[in-house]
Amino acid sequence: MGRISGLFGVQGWVKVYSYTEPREAVLDYDRWLLGRKDGWQEATVAEGQRHGKTIIVRIDGYVDRDQAAKLVGLDIGVPREAMPETDNGRYYWSDLEGLKVLHCDGTELGRVAYLIETGANDVMVVKGDGERLIPFVMDKVVLGVDLDKGEIEVDWEWD
Repeated sequence: MGRISGLFGVQGWVKVYSYTEPREAVLDYDRWLLGRKDGWQEATVAEGQRHGKTIIVRIDGYVDRDQAAKLVGLDIGVPREAMPETDNGRYYWSDLEGLKVLHCDGTELGRVAYLIETGANDVMVVKGDGERLIPFVMDKVVLGVDLDKGEIEVDWEWD
């Protein structure tokens, strides 16, 4: 959902780099999971708002700048059950990561390692015998996604 990117003020507020669209949609969730080295820890958002081009948030229990500094660099997630259902043909990136990618001729190209946003469209980074960048463009490049089978079928020529 995002990452805590810096400090804001002296009363425990932090800056959040949000991966959501719109950017402030990360504030729709008042219970966050913060990614630490030893796993995810639940946190409650006490207050939050858009501030210019960034989002600022105060997490319960963090009341000054020194305490909030411990949060900088942590990833932000939310429990899956808190996420809205997706429309047909739309997917959360986390659902696509790890899926097997098959060319329409049956050739296995590898598995989705991660996705990147390019502005024009999202791109799957597929790792197999090498690394391939495949545009995630439904009905043109991506012919189908079968989450139950764990497969994505593509029509993409590779070198």
